[in-house]
Amino acid sequence: MLYSKIEGNGTPFLIIHGFLGMSDNWKTLANQFAQLGFEVHALDMRNHGKSFHSDEFSYDVMVQDVKEYVDFHQLQNITLLGHSMGGKIAMLFATTYPELISNLIVADIGPKYYAPHHQSILAALNAIDFSQKPSRAEVDEIISTYITDFGTKQFLLKNLYWVEPGQLGFRFNLKIFNEKIEEIGKQLPFENTFNGAVLFLRGDKSDYILDADFETIYYHFPNAVIETVSNAGHWLHAENPSEFFEKVQGFVK
Repeated sequence: MLYSKIEGNGTPFLIIHGFLGMSDNWKTLANQFAQLGFEVHALDMRNHGKSFHSDEFSYDVMVQDVKEYVDFHQLQNITLLGHSMGGKIAMLFATTYPELISNLIVADIGPKYYAPHHQSILAALNAIDFSQKPSRAEVDEIISTYITDFGTKQFLLKNLYWVEPGQLGFRFNLKIFNEKIEEIGKQLPFENTFNGAVLFLRGDKSDYILDADFETIYYHFPNAVIETVSNAGHWLHAENPSEFFEKVQGFVK
């Protein structure tokens, strides 16, 4: 069963993080959504955060993980929000189990195929030899030689934890990500559609959802609304959380 953090009471609101992320990235927004009268479930997907590690890693198995979670908690009329990889999971879930979804929110990802583009991030992570028992500062230093963007670096370092005293490790399953990185970019199957209410949010500085992608979005999601969050790149919920929250609030209300 997936690990989750549950906040508030009311109709269910599921949040699915992106690749290399975890529920903890959504703590502040989860609290705000809970205050709107939702029971917010921030999930850790398999091979991420505090959830189990597995050699199986694909959108199909991750959708089944979410379905098992939903069945276990007996959730219905769900508002489902996914960012990046989580948005791909959310799109596939909504098109597979439309009867469970009342609102779908997809953050800075489209249904199209994305070529592998995490090479520098994986190179940075693979450069760290935990058998040498590096300190946090040393891990930071190694990652900094590959990644200059402060936000991306902090996002990755959030995954560091003490496996035991004196021994750091990453929470995610790096071995499987190295082997199955092409899974992340896979497109939504051509025949999958969802006719319910959908909000796509894109960062104005991000190139993940281009104007040229609108046609594909409307093909799969005929009732989609596409909005842009200002002063934000791919991590739009972290870069402009107040505008992100306002747009989600306006949509779910």
